[in-house]
Amino acid sequence: MDPACLLKWVQILYYLAAAFAAAWAVWVYHTNSRRERSKWAESLYSRFFEEDNLKEIRDILDSEKDDPKVEEQCAKAERSASEGANFTDYLNFFELVAYLKESGQLKTKDVDALFSYYLCSLKKHDCVTAYIGKYGFKHLKNLLSEYDGKQR
Repeated sequence: MDPACLLKWVQILYYLAAAFAAAWAVWVYHTNSRRERSKWAESLYSRFFEEDNLKEIRDILDSEKDDPKVEEQCAKAERSASEGANFTDYLNFFELVAYLKESGQLKTKDVDALFSYYLCSLKKHDCVTAYIGKYGFKHLKNLLSEYDGKQR
C-alpha cells in the first residue's frame, strides 16, 4: 500500500475516533446532568416532606386565602427572626428551589411536578407575597411570577 494512501486512512480513522469520543463525551455529560438533577430533586423532596418545621408552615399555608393563621405567621416573622423562624425557613427552602431552577440544576418540569401546589399556596396569600418582596427573596419572587395562582 502506498504511504500516502495509508496516511489518508489513518487520518480518516483518527477523525472517526475523535467524532466518536466527542459524541460519547456529550452523552456522558447529559447522563451525569440528569443524574445530578434527580439527586437534587430527591433531596429537596425528602427535606420538604420530612422536616417538621416545614410541615407546620406547609399545613398553615394550605388554608384559604386571607386565613388569619397565615397573617399571624407573616406578623411573627415581621416582629422577630426567632418567632418567625419556621416561616422564614420555609421561604428559604423555596428560595433555594428557585435558585436551583434559575441556575439550571433543576428543570421547570421538576419544580412543577414536585412543588407547584405549594408554590401556588404561597402566591395565593397577599401577606406572603408582600413579605417575599419586602425581604429580598428575589429568586422566589421570580419563580412565583411564573404561577398564575392555579395548580399547573
